[in-house]
Amino acid sequence: MATELELMVVGRIGAAHGIKGWVKVNSFTDPTENILSYQPWFLCGADGKKEVKITEARMQGKALLVQLDGETDRTRAEARYIGREIAVPANALPELDAGEYYWRDLIGLRVHHQDGRDLGKIASMIETGANDVMVVRGDDQSIDLRERLIPWLPERVVLVVDSSAGFVTVDWDTEF
Repeated sequence: MATELELMVVGRIGAAHGIKGWVKVNSFTDPTENILSYQPWFLCGADGKKEVKITEARMQGKALLVQLDGETDRTRAEARYIGREIAVPANALPELDAGEYYWRDLIGLRVHHQDGRDLGKIASMIETGANDVMVVRGDDQSIDLRERLIPWLPERVVLVVDSSAGFVTVDWDTEF
């Protein structure tokens, strides 16, 4: 029995570019062009996922442009691809060094204040430029139902990450 391939979203198809079927890619990788290193690509939408191959790719200013195999028409590219998420097999991503985490591995972890109070679960992460931010949502197990934005600052705010036990310990004012 085959197991389902674990996919990780690494970008999204943006607008069409030109008349020959090229599309802009909103890459979630850093740097932007790293998304090209992870293959194969699966385009995911409400109608499922489809494996695609990249024929050509180039940076144009800060925009990453790609042409997908067999696509030469702007109108058809818009109909087929715009808004679809780009996912790759999770095992195609590089191993991280100690103390580094993929966001997907942090989502769902409980967040504890260093004094033991439960602040909720990490619902999502936000990139701000200065540092990443955890969006922590309170629930029936936490001290309240508030949503908190807690900066991802290892050793200053984020004291412990224990993904096997399912929690992050922070030094953060619970009033924020």
